[in-house]
Amino acid sequence: MKPSLAKGTRDFTAQEVSRRKYIINILQNNFELFGFQPLETPSFENLSTLTGKYGEEGDRLIFKILNSSINEAKEEKKAQMLNDFQRALDKPFSSDSLTDKALRYDLTVPFARFVAMNHGQLTFPYKRYQIQPVWRADRPQKGRFREFYQCDADVVGSESLLQEVDLIQLYLKSFADLKVSVTIHVNNRKILSGLAEYAGITDKLIDFTVALDKLDKIGKEGVVKELLEREISQDSIDKLDFLFSQSDDALENLLQLKEKFVGNEIGLKGVEELEFVLTQSISLGVDIQNLVFDITLARGLDYYTGAIFEVKADEAQMGSIGGGGRYDNLTAVFGVKNIPGIGISFGLDRIYLVMEELGLFPAEATSKVEYLFANFGGEETLEALKLIIQLREKGISAELYPESAKINKQFTYAEKKGIKNLVFLGEEEIKNRTVTFKNLEAGEQKTVSLEEFLG
Repeated sequence: MKPSLAKGTRDFTAQEVSRRKYIINILQNNFELFGFQPLETPSFENLSTLTGKYGEEGDRLIFKILNSSINEAKEEKKAQMLNDFQRALDKPFSSDSLTDKALRYDLTVPFARFVAMNHGQLTFPYKRYQIQPVWRADRPQKGRFREFYQCDADVVGSESLLQEVDLIQLYLKSFADLKVSVTIHVNNRKILSGLAEYAGITDKLIDFTVALDKLDKIGKEGVVKELLEREISQDSIDKLDFLFSQSDDALENLLQLKEKFVGNEIGLKGVEELEFVLTQSISLGVDIQNLVFDITLARGLDYYTGAIFEVKADEAQMGSIGGGGRYDNLTAVFGVKNIPGIGISFGLDRIYLVMEELGLFPAEATSKVEYLFANFGGEETLEALKLIIQLREKGISAELYPESAKINKQFTYAEKKGIKNLVFLGEEEIKNRTVTFKNLEAGEQKTVSLEEFLG
C-alpha cells in the first residue's frame, strides 16, 4: 500500500520544526514576561465537556472518538451502532453507546473545565498559557488544517477591563518580536447584542452573529442572503445596513452607536467597555492604525460575552492569525459560577506561513550542526570522538561521519545537511595538537591550535 497522510495533517522537517520552535520560544517568553504560567490538558475530553460550547457549526467540527465497546459488540448490534454513528457525524451528538470522548476542539473549553475542577486550589486572578495541538473536522485549505497548534493566554477571576488592555499589549509585543506587522480588530459581544435589540431580532442573536462573522469571506451580499435564510426580515436587515459602511475613525463609529443605542442598556454597556479599552490603549502609545474597531467582527463562538479580538497580518493574505475575547460565563456550564475570564490565542501554523511568505525567519531559526568531523579511520577516529565530547560539553553541536568513506562523499553529506564546518583531524594534526577545518559557507580553510579551537 502506498503511504499517505491523513487530510489536514502534515509532517514537519528539521527546518520546519526549528522554525516552529523559534515562534513558540518567542511566544512562551512573552507569556511568562506578562505573568502567565504554563498548563497542559489531555488531548481528548469527555464529549459532554465540548459540545454546546462552540455553537451549532463548531459542534459539527468536533472529532468524536468511537467507543472501543463497539468492537466487542455482536455483529448485528455492531452494524446498527455503526450506522447510528455514521448518521451522528453530521450533527451535534452524544450517545454513551457510540461515543463519549472527543479530541479537543480548542484550548479554552478544556481550560474552563480545569478551572471548574480546581478553583478551590487556584489563586485568582489565575493566568495561564497553553501551547498544544487541537483538532477540527474542517475542510482543509491554505492556513486551515485538521490538526494544528494553538498558543493561548487566559486570565480568569477578574472583571477588570485592564486585562483587555494588557492582552492587546501582549499581542503587539509578540508580533513585534516576530517582525510581523499586524492590525488588531476589536469589537464587543454586548454591542452585537445591542444591534440585535436595535433591529428587533434579539431571539435571532446567534443566527445574526454567525452570519455576520462570515463577512470577510462571503461579502455583504452573502451575509444578507444568509440572514434572510435564517428568517431575519428585510426590515431588520435594512436597519443594520449601516454596519457595512463604517468610517475609519473608531471613536466616531462608537459615537454613532451611542446615538442608535439610546435606551438600549446592553448596547450602551458594550460601547462603554470598548471605548475604555481603546482610549486606554491609545494612552499607552498604541497606534490607532494598529487597533481597529470592527463592528462586523463577531467570532462565531457562543461563549464570548464581552470584548472580542481578531489579529490580521498587514502584508499577507492569511485571514486571522490570532483571536480571542471575554467569556464571563464559561465555567458556569460546569457548575461553577462567578468566575469571569478572558483569553487570546496565537495561530502558530498561520503565523508560520506568514513569516515564511515574507521571509521573516532569521538564520538562527534553523538548527544546524556546527562541526562534522571527517572519518579517517583508526586512531584518528578515536581522537575525533574525544574532541567531539569536549565540544558537546561546551554546548557546541558536533558529529562524526560514521564510515571511513571517500572525502568527497563526506563533503557532500555536510553540504546537503547544511553543516557549517568540516573538521580534519588527521595524523599530522594529532601530532602537532592542531585542528584543520573548512568553513563550507565561506569556503575558507585554516589550521588552529587545539586550545584555540576549543576556545
